[in-house]
Amino acid sequence: MPIRQLSPETINRIAAGEVVERPASVVKELVENALDAGATEIEVVTAGGGLSLIRVSDDGSGMDAGDLALCVERHATSKLSEEDLFAIHTLGFRGEALPSIGSIAKLTIVTRPKTRPDALAITVDRGAKGEIKPAAANPGTRIEVRELFSSVPARLKFLKSERAENQAVSDVVKRLAMAYPQVGFALTMGERTSLVLPREAAGPEGLLKRLGRIMGREFMGDALPVIGTREEVSLSGFAGLPTLHRPDTTQQYLFINGRPVRDKLLIGAVRAAYGDLIPRGRHPLLALFVALPPQSVDVNVHPAKAEVRFRDAALVRSLIVNALASALHAAGHRASIGGGSATINELRPNVVPFERPRAPFSPGSRAAFTGGLAEAMQAPFTDIDIPSADARANAGPVPEQLLERPLGAARAQLHETYIVAQTRDSMVIVDQHAAHERLVYERMKAMLANGGVARQGLLIPVVVDLSAEEAAAVADKADELAELGLVLEPFGEGAVAVRETPALLGETDVKGLVQDLAAEIVGEDQGFALKERLEAVCSRMACHGSVRAGRRLSPEEMNALLREMEATPYSGQCNHGRPTYVELKLNDIERLFGRR
Repeated sequence: MPIRQLSPETINRIAAGEVVERPASVVKELVENALDAGATEIEVVTAGGGLSLIRVSDDGSGMDAGDLALCVERHATSKLSEEDLFAIHTLGFRGEALPSIGSIAKLTIVTRPKTRPDALAITVDRGAKGEIKPAAANPGTRIEVRELFSSVPARLKFLKSERAENQAVSDVVKRLAMAYPQVGFALTMGERTSLVLPREAAGPEGLLKRLGRIMGREFMGDALPVIGTREEVSLSGFAGLPTLHRPDTTQQYLFINGRPVRDKLLIGAVRAAYGDLIPRGRHPLLALFVALPPQSVDVNVHPAKAEVRFRDAALVRSLIVNALASALHAAGHRASIGGGSATINELRPNVVPFERPRAPFSPGSRAAFTGGLAEAMQAPFTDIDIPSADARANAGPVPEQLLERPLGAARAQLHETYIVAQTRDSMVIVDQHAAHERLVYERMKAMLANGGVARQGLLIPVVVDLSAEEAAAVADKADELAELGLVLEPFGEGAVAVRETPALLGETDVKGLVQDLAAEIVGEDQGFALKERLEAVCSRMACHGSVRAGRRLSPEEMNALLREMEATPYSGQCNHGRPTYVELKLNDIERLFGRR
């Protein structure tokens, strides 16, 4: 078959296959055009999952007759003044979107510049361009797309359910709204307005409000500001506390010069920054904004512009890792505020009005009150003579300065597991085992960084029986374990002898520690770096060396634990990503009891 030139209609449909994958792709292109036109209010309306109708209205600059005629032609754009693909300052730049959409649907554009009293309209029906006609409209542009993919019905087979397509549209709008908090957005799908985002003030506070409306109030309360600069690259945004995490990366957002992108660079950098602060398989919530010169990033490497290529990817990754690590370190012992709110919410539905049981009246019952009304009312409490908690921390007056500390003053220990502390305006409940586990872990990491963990020799070596595979795996890691203060050696087949243990652990269950370590070493991913393997072993050792649940602490020990938590970074979560304490605000407690 001889080579021939394709018709313009076929070329447009091929381009549409690259640009328009689904209805959400159309919404993305049209909203980006509205943002490039300087819009401050954008409304998106869809029907039938975007197949029946997509309408995007804005109050941007609008177009005159000449621009309106050209905007539906291929590769016609106002965004490349010098045709330099490495000096792109807008979201769109190819001039492909509108002609591509018009080739596979019925496209209608109504536009009015702010300087003109009347509007103009043009229609492109499945590739057939109509004449420009007068119309009535407010300043700005309104674009309607109807019967999407009607000229290529085979594409309909590859679409998902209407609900899934609506979700994709919503995700596109939310991502662009996060990048432009100073622009108001409204999204209506079918008969329901699912998203209304008012314009926010410029600056970090306005950005956090916009992120909170999209990512949830919990993120807004637990967000840490992230700021960093390196050479010509700057980073800003917010990241959630380590105690706020999800099983997937759907709540991790990266923006490059205002453009939402999906990049594996972010996933790896976030994993490196959070490190051992969250459990494996969980992912933190964050939204990061990278600003750099256009010449340092190539945005023309993906048909949908969803990916970019950095000139110096290592620089960007290093900036993200260091900025996140600094923000997390500065957070200190802070834990998620959601824990206290969740506790209050769990308790509130269980509160029922108290009703005094009524006994049937009998003449003889009057004798029960011969001792007086007060004595009769106190009688049911005479059997409560055994305390349900260790209240020794209440023995003396609480120093006022302790109430001003972030974690307050210890007041009691419940079930030999939980420390109850009081601050000026809240009550703090601390899991003593989880908290001390993190403290021991951080001490071990600091010692490891400074040359090794102090050891204590055992008077009699402890022989631990293991399977042949576990014994061999532990013996192979003997040098790494020695750096952590655990000195052992093979002891026949299927056993090891432990001669020294980390001094930090004190008296510990050596057999249980080695057996747990052996299981972890055998089951670990061999691709882990040495640092990650050492930290995993540190975590396991810290778990064995921490104050166990069930141990009664003195008031001095409880307060010492609280003070050390305040001074230790990352003490708000244990080595497994769980919170070490929950803070209940006094106002919430009073509302729980109907006092407010």
